[in-house]
Amino acid sequence: MDLSLTGKTAIVCGSTQGIGYASAVELALLGANVTLLARNEEKLKTAVASLDTQLGQKHQYRVADFANPDDVKTVVDAYLAEFPEVHLLINNTGGPAGGPIIEAKLEEFTKTFAAHLLNNQLLAQAVVPSMKKAGYGRIVNIISTSVKQPIVGLGVSNTIRGAVAQWAKTLSLELAQFGITVNNVLPGYTKTARLNATLDNRAKAQQKSRAEIEAQMQAEIPMGRFVEPEEVGAAVAFLCTPAAAAISGINVPVDGGKTGGL
Repeated sequence: MDLSLTGKTAIVCGSTQGIGYASAVELALLGANVTLLARNEEKLKTAVASLDTQLGQKHQYRVADFANPDDVKTVVDAYLAEFPEVHLLINNTGGPAGGPIIEAKLEEFTKTFAAHLLNNQLLAQAVVPSMKKAGYGRIVNIISTSVKQPIVGLGVSNTIRGAVAQWAKTLSLELAQFGITVNNVLPGYTKTARLNATLDNRAKAQQKSRAEIEAQMQAEIPMGRFVEPEEVGAAVAFLCTPAAAAISGINVPVDGGKTGGL
């Protein structure tokens, strides 16, 4: 099985912590040159310094604010002018605040749509020409299990994540002929800062201890525990390898078996 990404270059978004960072680490371990893209330069410096480097790998970063697609486009265009060859694109952006969909303001939808779908679109448009030229490309979108089973209390997120999944499926059909695959990885309850915030919020709302809330949530997972970021990153990395060349247009839950649908 060919799992080597030696000589391949990856752009990983939202990659200073959590699933984005874990994905960057797994890609680097398989030999890829990784460019991290996020808004916090100090965290980016720390993350790049911690990536595994061997056999001439070169890791770097660029600062971009995903709340501003114009900024993302400017930064990526400048990067490609200097380093035009990109084989792997990992789209990953933090989700919006929770709340009932009926109470959501219109600007919450537009901001989330821009941060997720519009940035994905402009990044894909920027790197696909290079992928076509190489005859090799992998676009992996880190979304949510909500595209299969909407999550109560995450109305805006459910809506936009679903749109991203449809965008990805459409893109996969257009790009398969060029050796470019497009897939979605759907994390479940994963040990990240977002999960910590969810645990704290639920504990407060239900007037229970954090330990009680953790036990409730883990009881919903057949595996009986939360997912590690590295486990999601491993799925992302595999989909980027030559071994995954015939896998495209799918949603891959990494959730310990929690999602109810097939």
